[in-house]
Amino acid sequence: MVRAGELLGALGSAADEVWPGDRWPPMRLEGAPAVGVRGAHGPVRYVVSEYLPGRRLAFTFTSPQGFYGGHAFEVVPDGDGVWFGHTLELTPVGWARVAWPLAFGPLHDALAADAIVRARRAVGEAVEQARGSAWVRLLRLGG
Repeated sequence: MVRAGELLGALGSAADEVWPGDRWPPMRLEGAPAVGVRGAHGPVRYVVSEYLPGRRLAFTFTSPQGFYGGHAFEVVPDGDGVWFGHTLELTPVGWARVAWPLAFGPLHDALAADAIVRARRAVGEAVEQARGSAWVRLLRLGG
C-alpha cells in the first residue's frame, strides 16, 4: 500500500511512474499535490480539489469550456494488494455534448486505462498493455 500511495503522490511530477506521458500528452502539476494546485495535460486544465495522501487525488476541470466536473485517482486496499482506480464525473455542456462522446471520452478512457496498467506494473503486477479501440487509434493519428 505504501508503494501505491507514493505513486499517487508523484503524479504530474518528474518522478511520475503512472501517467503514460510516453504515449499521451504529459501531465504536469505546478507543485506537489495539494488542494488548489493547478495542472494540465494537452488541452485539459484542472485544479486539485482533494488530496488524501496515499489514498486519493481528485481534480476539478477548469478547461476546456463546456466540461464541468472532475476526475480522481484512488488507491484502495484489496486483500493482500491494492486496487488502483480512476473515476470521472463529467457533465458536458454546449459543444462538449458532441465532442465528449465522439472524441474526448474515448481518448480519456484509453488514457486512464493506460495509467492504471502502469500503476499496476509499478507495484509488480504482470499486466498486458491495452491496445485501445480502432476508433481511439484513428483519433490519435490526427493528434
